[in-house]
Amino acid sequence: MQAQMNRVIWIVLDGVGAGELPDAAKYGDTGSNSLGNLATQFSTKMGRPLQLPNLRQLGIGNLTPMAGVSPCSSAEGRGAYAKALEKSCGKDTTSGHWEMAGLVVSKAFATFPNGFSQEVIERWCRENNLPGVLGNKSASGTEIIEELGPEHIRTGKPILYTSADSVWQVAAHEETFGLERLYSICKSARQICDELQIGRVIARPFVGNPANGTPFKRTYRRKDYAQLPDRPTLLDLLQKQNVQTIGIGKISNIFAGQGVPENIDTEGNTDGLRVLLEQLETRTAPGTLLFCNLIDFDMLYGHRRDVLGYGSALEEFDQALPQIMSRLQERDLLILASDHGNDPTYPGTDHTREYIPILAYSPWFHGEKTSKSGAVNMGIRNCFGDVGATVYEALTGREIPEGSGLEGQSFLSDLSNGSTGTT
Repeated sequence: MQAQMNRVIWIVLDGVGAGELPDAAKYGDTGSNSLGNLATQFSTKMGRPLQLPNLRQLGIGNLTPMAGVSPCSSAEGRGAYAKALEKSCGKDTTSGHWEMAGLVVSKAFATFPNGFSQEVIERWCRENNLPGVLGNKSASGTEIIEELGPEHIRTGKPILYTSADSVWQVAAHEETFGLERLYSICKSARQICDELQIGRVIARPFVGNPANGTPFKRTYRRKDYAQLPDRPTLLDLLQKQNVQTIGIGKISNIFAGQGVPENIDTEGNTDGLRVLLEQLETRTAPGTLLFCNLIDFDMLYGHRRDVLGYGSALEEFDQALPQIMSRLQERDLLILASDHGNDPTYPGTDHTREYIPILAYSPWFHGEKTSKSGAVNMGIRNCFGDVGATVYEALTGREIPEGSGLEGQSFLSDLSNGSTGTT
């Protein structure tokens, strides 16, 4: 069986949710809706609605009510749209990406809302010759740098903090502490975090010094050190089928390098889009996956509850869509998805338990040479893994191998024949 697509372009709009999941109350996220709530508040604050004409054509307004972004009628738009339930426990980056790649996380990663034990802290300090730590609590990354940054510069103690997610985060000044030293102590923490079942260690470098008139600012030289997936994901299976996989953004970090032999680090959405457009021009061989994470929706705007920033980032992506689509070959498949919600209007600073949007387009199925009109409604998918299963079938011509332990139902046939998915 031959692959139906030459290339797949898989873009993760990190932190863009499409409405609360049925179990959202269990996570304290009742009423969360990243897209819906954003559209309402953005319109109020800006005095105009969100302008997402290109995403609307793919059906984003059909996934959840969005003020100013009307749903497409049955004869409007192009491509296909769906939203997906999360099977994994939790609402974090690691479980969301892993589930999209077929690996459902049945046991939630451990969280430490009250900080880490003194015994663990002392062990980490001893192993890395550290004078101690600051913080050791659940906190917003920007706020804890403002609070403890001056003391960190004075004492050389790294700032350790966590959140509602399963993370061990370390903030340190790039110049006074050193970027490579920060990476080194975070790599060391990975062993401890494996023992504690913590999903990610995150190095959070920053610069500036308010004492000298320069405010603290986090940089894009962050690095994530994820727990190794406990079994192969669809990315590993694609490697066995000789699919060339190129990660863009933090993709390789999330999978601890497994199944992502080449990765291009980026500095936010604008840089990520630039790299993606370049790769679309140069990586033209059949059997190619371009897997891109756009982080700013989550890192810069969702966690900071910045409605205007979040909305502007969505508009920036919408404006880039025609450039992306103009670079698609006839047998390319574009998939837009997400890993979790991060409602910028919701109380707190953490992720939100939501459906993820799925938008798909291919010139082969939906282009000018086809007779189809209107975006295809693929319904509600039962697993984030439907994304990965579709990528796998598109590039290999095969379904997920039996016995792989991976989950997901490909929607490639829905794209080709216009049928409706699970409801």
